[in-house]
Amino acid sequence: MYRKISLTASAKIFHERVIYAGLFNFSHRNNIICSPVNARNISHNLPRLPVPALKQTLEKFLLTARPHLNDKEFKVTSELVNKFSAENGIGTKLQNLLVEKAKASENWLADWWLHAAYLDFRYPVVVYSSPGLVFPFENFQTECDRLTYTTKLILAAVDYKLQIDGDKIPLDMMGKDPLDMNQYKKVFGTCRIPGVKRDSIEYHPTSTHIVVASNNQFFKIEVFGNDGKVISEKQLFAQLERVLEESQTAAPPIGILTTDHRDNWGKSYQLLTQDPNNKKSVGEIQKSLFLVCLDGPMPIYNKENRQTTASRQLIHGGGYAGNAGNRWYDKTIQFVIGQDGIVGLTYEHSPSEGQPIAVMTDYLVEYIKNNASKNIPDAPYDKVAERLNFTLNNDIHKAIESSTENVEKLAENLDMDCFTFKSFGSKFIKSQKLSPDSFIQVAMQYAFYRIHKTPGAHYESAATRKYIHGRTETIRSCSIESVNFAQTMLDPSKSDEDRLNAMRIAITGHKKYTVEALNGFGVDRHLLGLKLMALERGEEISPLYSDPGFLRSAHMRISTSQVATRCDGFMCYGPLVPDGYGCCYNPRPMDMNFAVSAFVENPET
Repeated sequence: MYRKISLTASAKIFHERVIYAGLFNFSHRNNIICSPVNARNISHNLPRLPVPALKQTLEKFLLTARPHLNDKEFKVTSELVNKFSAENGIGTKLQNLLVEKAKASENWLADWWLHAAYLDFRYPVVVYSSPGLVFPFENFQTECDRLTYTTKLILAAVDYKLQIDGDKIPLDMMGKDPLDMNQYKKVFGTCRIPGVKRDSIEYHPTSTHIVVASNNQFFKIEVFGNDGKVISEKQLFAQLERVLEESQTAAPPIGILTTDHRDNWGKSYQLLTQDPNNKKSVGEIQKSLFLVCLDGPMPIYNKENRQTTASRQLIHGGGYAGNAGNRWYDKTIQFVIGQDGIVGLTYEHSPSEGQPIAVMTDYLVEYIKNNASKNIPDAPYDKVAERLNFTLNNDIHKAIESSTENVEKLAENLDMDCFTFKSFGSKFIKSQKLSPDSFIQVAMQYAFYRIHKTPGAHYESAATRKYIHGRTETIRSCSIESVNFAQTMLDPSKSDEDRLNAMRIAITGHKKYTVEALNGFGVDRHLLGLKLMALERGEEISPLYSDPGFLRSAHMRISTSQVATRCDGFMCYGPLVPDGYGCCYNPRPMDMNFAVSAFVENPET
């Protein structure tokens, strides 16, 4: 028996700010199904990520660069490609070195990717990297209602963690290919550790506690009894009540330090942890299974629907005036439970793509819906919620003031619009024998062209988890065919038959690229690997990487991702570039949820 999942999951970083021009993320799950087969040790038998043939990658690159170049520019780019790939060219030399690296490692990209895409990325994780995922809305009439929901959510998450530990979660498959399951084991107990120039990451899979944030204060709660079994609803509810009772007054927003530029936070982290008590409190947060944020009200934005308010709460917490200080953004998982019934999570991207997060979301929603924790018996339990105290000196107070100013600017600069498209959903698109994901991608290409009258470099990511330690590859959705479709739609002399034909050709082209990317044969990761190899070996960087063909095609003005959940939820995130849009979508059978973002300070978007 198989359970089919339609899902595209996530990762987004200012790629051009790192090592390589262009941005990426949000993993593509196309036609993935979950099998009840035990996932244990499957990853060890998976094939290694291939190194594409240099000629194949460069031919594909030229096709994707063509929409962004005039004839003269394209000729120059083509000449650079030919020089790069010549028998004695630097590209050929780097290709041979990359092939040798691939022979000596399980995944030639994995370590490079973790550092270049995440740990070396110095912009704030808030807005620029960490997505939010909005759960179905709740209707809390009382604080008791909210704590009851929070109790069930925590127990659902702990149960899912135990399912992962016991290798009881279904094995993800794509067609006949089993997929790497390692990311699931990195979701709980994981934390990013700030550094001044490079971050690190810590894994604590055997942790037995969570941390609850309330009014900018942090409390440690053990979720296992003295006998090692999960505590009951009644026992956990009592601990949450204690947290609220002891956090009536707001504390200095120590968590707001985690919203800042990573170098700033790295310096503040060093100051903060000089105090042994602070170091202990920070350590308990870092080692926790996950964070639970009991949020206060969000700032009111004019004429904004609830979905859009929820996206702000899950991405940046509403800044200092909202709940940005009631977070620890280095934690992989932070569940957010607002007083107004807005619930969901924020997740830090380093250890995992969005797929395990989205799959977990559906599990949690069903677990709560079925009231699955009601029969958990009381466990022998003598613990009480423990406040994690901090001693703050003048330097830390100044750092908090600086971080507060910076996150306020971030929050004010993020423009969000989230909504449900109700005219049709994936069921209708499939009835036309079209790929729903490719249909939506091509529609967005048309929308961008109609607004800006120019092709928009367009990012969508494909999961390469059929390979051991696989992460993502970029689907370059802007193509000669997608631009032709947009132009045909806008040409009044064209018939509907012409438009339909152009649409089908564009959708077919996108689907073809998607399949190639899922199999590790895209453009971006290969070119990134060649550049990183050059940097590692001290080789001169080819002028191809500074050519307009490369820069424009990798300046992803449209950053998109399909993150499909069965529940009525959606993922949201910021744009990848200053003059770009972010657009995450959840195509359900009869409707589609969209979360669109842009930067306020950019007049074009």
